[in-house]
Amino acid sequence: MSKNEKLAKEILQLVGSEENVNSLVHCATRLRFGLKDKSKANKEKLEKTDGVITVKESGGQFQVVVGNNVPEVFAEIGKISNITKDSKNASVKDGGEKGNILGKAVDIVSSIFAPLLGVMAGAGILKGLLLIAVNLGWIVNTDPTYTILYAAADALFYFLPVLLAVTTARKFGGNIFVALTIAGALLYPSIVTLKTQAAEGLDVNFLGIPVVMMSYSSTVIPIILSIFVMSKLDKFFNAKFHDSIKNFLTPLFLLVIMVPLTLIVFGPIGVSAGNAVATVMVAAFEFNSILAGAIMGASWQLLVMFGIHWGLVPVFINNIAVHGRDGVKPAVTASVFAQTGAMFGVMLKTKNKKLKTLAGSAAITGLFGITEPGIYGVTLPLKKPFIAGIIGAAIGGGIIGYAGTNAFASGAPGLLTLPIFYGPGGEGFTGLIIGIVVAFLVSAGLTYVLGFEDPVEEDITETEKAAASEQIVSPLAGKVVELKNVSDPVFSSAAMGKGIAIEPTVGRVVSPVNGTVSVAYKTKHAIGLISDQGAEILIHIGLDTVQLEGKYFTSHIKQGDKVSIGDLLVEFDIEKIKAEGYEVTTPVIITNTSKYSDITTSKKGTVAEKEQLLILDVHSTENIA
Repeated sequence: MSKNEKLAKEILQLVGSEENVNSLVHCATRLRFGLKDKSKANKEKLEKTDGVITVKESGGQFQVVVGNNVPEVFAEIGKISNITKDSKNASVKDGGEKGNILGKAVDIVSSIFAPLLGVMAGAGILKGLLLIAVNLGWIVNTDPTYTILYAAADALFYFLPVLLAVTTARKFGGNIFVALTIAGALLYPSIVTLKTQAAEGLDVNFLGIPVVMMSYSSTVIPIILSIFVMSKLDKFFNAKFHDSIKNFLTPLFLLVIMVPLTLIVFGPIGVSAGNAVATVMVAAFEFNSILAGAIMGASWQLLVMFGIHWGLVPVFINNIAVHGRDGVKPAVTASVFAQTGAMFGVMLKTKNKKLKTLAGSAAITGLFGITEPGIYGVTLPLKKPFIAGIIGAAIGGGIIGYAGTNAFASGAPGLLTLPIFYGPGGEGFTGLIIGIVVAFLVSAGLTYVLGFEDPVEEDITETEKAAASEQIVSPLAGKVVELKNVSDPVFSSAAMGKGIAIEPTVGRVVSPVNGTVSVAYKTKHAIGLISDQGAEILIHIGLDTVQLEGKYFTSHIKQGDKVSIGDLLVEFDIEKIKAEGYEVTTPVIITNTSKYSDITTSKKGTVAEKEQLLILDVHSTENIA
């Protein structure tokens, strides 16, 4: 079992199982659950789970912060449950926790935009690099190479309503393909032509109702409003029509109603609302750019902590759509680099080896825009470094605001996305670099000077070392064989993990630990176990015996069973397996070997069932408090 698979299972169990989950989305570092009953979630145990950084309840969501491997954990949850597999399970169902208005709004916005952030960042970086290349004269914008690359970079932003149609339909449980069709209609060439003709004086109407033509490429609000209403109508019509006709009549009614309604009502309202918000934000920076930049820089990580920063994501995107640039987001970059600087300051100051390693790795991650592991694991628990980061962000944000820096594409702030802030002529880009450098250095310096309560690194006695070790007894009776001498290179190379092999003299396998059966193969030739102390053990009876398809094997367990040392797991016929031409040498592998500083064999020659076989030493600097 992989580390991510194990973590996914533990998280799902500790949030109250699949039955307690209304919805699940993820952002850069968090799994964002919508739970039916939060009291069923074991928050305390989750926070102590290996692989979980922290747990937050905010915006109506139960947020489990796992760090950079969140997409992999999310995918594993999808494999072991139905939560992420269809639009109904990906949306908030009736009967779940309602939360307050702010919580609902945050949940909606994060669910809609979170799935797009990765590709949006990639496209934004490419767009920024192309801007730099043109401004520096490395390429001209009439070159076919530029045209092809710019299409790759800009397609997401141009067709943003189409992508938002998918995520919005998933959120509200609407028909995704109808949603895509509605979004496509907004960008259809004939509709674009109508807008051009309307600008030239053509009277555009639908059945006599005036239509105010807008440009919908890169817009956010109109399609979200439209698909929200479409999803409600989708449920209404499906309930009214018979099963034999609803599959084509419901889409028909939705298209006939929603496309005109969007063009007549939601489009103008959404575009106007977006323009109004953009105007207010731009006006704030025009009134006092230094103050506005300082406030934005200082407050951003606080907003991130409570998960309400999502309310500003549509503003950033809409500003770029309306004005071709956004002057608000650059100040956010100062906040990212300020907290990263604070992590760097902790790394320099601390004498605790574990904290030094954690702060150093978190600082590297922070440079690329992912600050949550460092905030929750380093700066926030130590308090003063977090405050130092806020001060540094305010100073850096003020500098960036004064420089008038703009973002010309979307993307999470970090080293790789700096090109998105390089516009025509490079105006404001130098100010951005100065701002983030100052934010980093001020935060690092303040952290080092102000100091913090450094966790004491305790000495570990030999008795404590022994207590930190896990002992694995032998699951079989037979001759002990070093793993390197096993004829199968998959095992002998230790690619699966370290361990030992046994040439069995008795055809039975017993449990070597107190724990749980994690995998019970249908072919019965192998068993996966997880001990109560966390060891992941694979017992593979014979080599290539999977080809026997269970013949000569009798299993006494199933996946999920709790077992104790000595419990019978599998019986097998040694002589008949050998007669089929297969070796019965049985590797006993610790598949999560990386968790242990050393794995040693305590037995040579022959071994009996339940005799001590392996010692897993978990004593390392990672386990020092």
